[in-house]
Amino acid sequence: MAFAKWHDLDAVAVTNHDYYSQFDIDTGDVTVVPGIEISTTDGHVLIGPNPPARTTAGTLTPEEAIDIAHDRGCAAIVAHPFRNSSVRKLDLPFDAYEVNGKRSVAIEHLQQLANSNGLPLVGGSDAHYPFEVGRAYTEIEVDEITPESVVDAVQDGRVEYQLNESLSTRLIGRLYKLIHQYKGHTSG
Repeated sequence: MAFAKWHDLDAVAVTNHDYYSQFDIDTGDVTVVPGIEISTTDGHVLIGPNPPARTTAGTLTPEEAIDIAHDRGCAAIVAHPFRNSSVRKLDLPFDAYEVNGKRSVAIEHLQQLANSNGLPLVGGSDAHYPFEVGRAYTEIEVDEITPESVVDAVQDGRVEYQLNESLSTRLIGRLYKLIHQYKGHTSG
């Protein structure tokens, strides 16, 4: 949580691939929004703040992930919509699209996607290591930050993505772009 505070973040959403684990650590003033990144048959969908404990990668359709999210009072967000994903091409009731902190696609493509579907963009660090927290984040219009108020703000469009433009973040972004190219991740 030290990196979240260093970037002046009031909350962090924690979304592991296909499982959720509750933290037993002191988060101080940082609100933790529980979540999960579901590996659907067509790409990744972020849901929270009341995620299932576990899903099996590649078995749920995006529609099923949305149903789980909305049945549990969660937001359903398309994660990195242009990286190894066709979820963005589906006409489904998602709540937002993610601007991924790894920046493997131009922001203009994400803005065009969001505008054409009338959905907001949210920022997500996609942090696999603590120093990556805060690469992209979301400003949220709420009176009090709670997991539930975050969902309401996302679903009402009272959110705005922000990008950390520091030199270290830009260098990490370039490194990830090379790594994704090397791994053969598609953006189609």
